[in-house]
Amino acid sequence: MEYIIEMLNIRKEFSGIVANDNITLRVKPGEIHALLGENGAGKSTLMSVLFGLYKPDKGVIKVRGKEVKITNPNIANDLGIGMVHQHFKLVHNFTVTENIILGIEKVKGMKIDIASASKKIKELSNRYKLSVDPDAVIEDITVGMQQRVEILKMLYRDSEILIFDEPTAVLTPQEIKELMAVMKKMAQEGKTILLITHKLREIKEVADYCTVIRKGKSIATVNVKETSEQKMAELMVGRQVNFKVDKKNAKPGREVFKIENLNVFGSRGIQAVKNVSLSVRTGEILGVAGIEGNGQTELIEAITGLRSIDSGKLILNGIDITNMSIRKRSEMGIGHIPEDRHKYGLVLDFTLENNMILQTYYKQPFSNKGILNKEKIHSYAEYLIKQFDVRSAEGAATIARSMSGGNQQKAIIAREVDRSPDVLIVAQPTRGLDVGAIEYIHKRLIEERDKGKTILLFSLELDEILNISDRIAVMYEGKIVGIVDADKTNENELGLMMAGGGSFNA
Repeated sequence: MEYIIEMLNIRKEFSGIVANDNITLRVKPGEIHALLGENGAGKSTLMSVLFGLYKPDKGVIKVRGKEVKITNPNIANDLGIGMVHQHFKLVHNFTVTENIILGIEKVKGMKIDIASASKKIKELSNRYKLSVDPDAVIEDITVGMQQRVEILKMLYRDSEILIFDEPTAVLTPQEIKELMAVMKKMAQEGKTILLITHKLREIKEVADYCTVIRKGKSIATVNVKETSEQKMAELMVGRQVNFKVDKKNAKPGREVFKIENLNVFGSRGIQAVKNVSLSVRTGEILGVAGIEGNGQTELIEAITGLRSIDSGKLILNGIDITNMSIRKRSEMGIGHIPEDRHKYGLVLDFTLENNMILQTYYKQPFSNKGILNKEKIHSYAEYLIKQFDVRSAEGAATIARSMSGGNQQKAIIAREVDRSPDVLIVAQPTRGLDVGAIEYIHKRLIEERDKGKTILLFSLELDEILNISDRIAVMYEGKIVGIVDADKTNENELGLMMAGGGSFNA
């Protein structure tokens, strides 16, 4: 058996949009095979066909040399195929064990045999160094830990072919490292891994081969060790990509936004932001770096009005906005690209065009005396879609929920950047985006800076922080432990500060 998976001339169409255009993919047993492509290129669709979520319009699928018809995920599971989705499929008020055995529960006496299942999960967790507590409730564990539960779900079902859809999009750098180690161990044990990702560095680290998909077509399959990141990026977007942001030195002006002695409590009643003071000027990007869980989320929520402030002040253009409503802050000149696009960025069951006017629907030209002007809303949305290359099946009329994660993100960024607020709070702006989209988003943020706008950038990607920030503030255990000039620091110095190993000031 040369190939464990063969997808031959797969075609899948949605409402006249061809997502997969006669794609052929062949994967050998025990290899890590990456799927690389821009947002909306058709990677997730292809893997959803393999997992039985979609039925192909044309083409043949072979598993272990035999032709198969995978009409639903249960058939995929029976064939040893498992999938970790980009947005996890977990019941939040169930325990880890209850989520893993859901649908395949074994009964002992008249009860579900939780004890045996829990024991097996513990053994798998130890074997793959996943460190998951079988009795923990999903809503009480981190996003990274939830992903491990999804992995255990596949391992518990004895899956031999594991599909990972953008697995590192929501992970911290440390969690990414750990996940890469888990993947390598699985491959060593003979499991076959299909990895959908935009991150070239990760492909170089773990993949054996990489199939590049562009606009629904398979462009090439390359040997990762023999192919540079630059070459893979070019294959993906069809042109040369500039990894380094081309920017002039900042020309900061007057102080526009000030945080004074801010104290904020987290959801569990523990102080998350401790006496934070920051000052940001017009025409500059202040990056806020830190390992996830050091108060960044609570600081963002306090600034944007999503979380109440215990003490301290927020001053925008000389006006105290500490106790203002979210809408009032927005009208005063605060913009927000949230880290959780589903919870705070979009109304998933609204159309794309209605999502584009969430902050402005009550104003001219989008409404007059409470009546929405659908023509103006539609033309505005179409303009943003074109400007920011937001790809969807039905343009402005697409329901947001049906779009890929990367295109949902581009839609939020389009809406917020086009509003051009005085202070733009940007959290994980390129999470789940491909290199071409990242290049474009960074360029737009620099353009906003050069127009004299103020940007507060929160990112877990040190490359991103170093690449586009003018100054960098580092958060550790809820405090700002140092502020440095971006051109006078490096990853090592920032890493030391992020781990609480030093404080520096520019």
